[in-house]
Amino acid sequence: MHTLLWDQHTCLPLREGTDVAPLTRYQRPGGAVLSVNAGYSPQRFADTMALLRHFRSAIDAHPGLTAAASLGDVEAITGAGGIAVVFDLEDSNPLDDDLDNLAVLVQHGVRTLLPTYNHANRAGHGCLDADDGGLTAWGRAIVAEMNAVGMVVDGSHCSTRTGLDLCDASTRPVIYSHSCMRAIWDHPRNITDDQARACAATGGVVGITGVGIFLGPNTPTLAAMAQHLEYAVELVGVDHVGVSTDYSFDQTELTQEMAANPQLFDDSYTRWGPIQWMPPETWLGLREHLAARGWADADIAAVLGGNFHRVAREARRGV
Repeated sequence: MHTLLWDQHTCLPLREGTDVAPLTRYQRPGGAVLSVNAGYSPQRFADTMALLRHFRSAIDAHPGLTAAASLGDVEAITGAGGIAVVFDLEDSNPLDDDLDNLAVLVQHGVRTLLPTYNHANRAGHGCLDADDGGLTAWGRAIVAEMNAVGMVVDGSHCSTRTGLDLCDASTRPVIYSHSCMRAIWDHPRNITDDQARACAATGGVVGITGVGIFLGPNTPTLAAMAQHLEYAVELVGVDHVGVSTDYSFDQTELTQEMAANPQLFDDSYTRWGPIQWMPPETWLGLREHLAARGWADADIAAVLGGNFHRVAREARRGV
């Protein structure tokens, strides 16, 4: 039995000239959807557009990879066993304070955006802020325009209050693309039960990620991921839980980014030593792992891909 896998966040190096070939490590029967990060808070609009042009060109030139322009493309590509690639942004800074840039980004394959990355900006507050003022008026304007152009609102890296406000402001499903459960592992990047419930109430999906420091004390195992998944399913229902690797294909680059931008991180990222990641090859075994734990086939299919597929469809409805 082949199940669609939908990885809602994975990370190539954020530089032009990056080799996209490592994305083929997700190749498998049944196809896969990969949302590749195209920028975060240090990037501006021009930086992200340059990355998108490079990524799209390199992906379409590589056998087995295709940049998907529509949900129909996603379905055709994965139906043929291929890898469909879309893009996401981890902060609203790359908008350059211009809401019109959201429609441009959608045209270039960006399907999700989270307003803040760890710390406060003009849109709202981040998960590492000592004070949590929630979503700002500008943040609400971003959400409204994202709803209008068919881009999915993402609460990962946002503060608790900002995440709750996103769910209140959005008229379409909100996701946490790569956030584990704080009740299982008390890390500031993980989300509260209230955040998960509010996300589910929008019709959205909580994407449990494979990063060791978010799963537990730097333990990127399928067993640790399954513990977060099972807790989330019990809390909000199987229709509102998904998965993402948040895998960094160049861990040296992330170490350098953390050194270059220390204001964006804290010791919750470093206290257990170098971050341990769940590689694609391990993640591809999640279906079998969940089946061995007694999960029903329909529930596995929903969590591994069906739920994010549904949210993508809802986001584009009527747009």
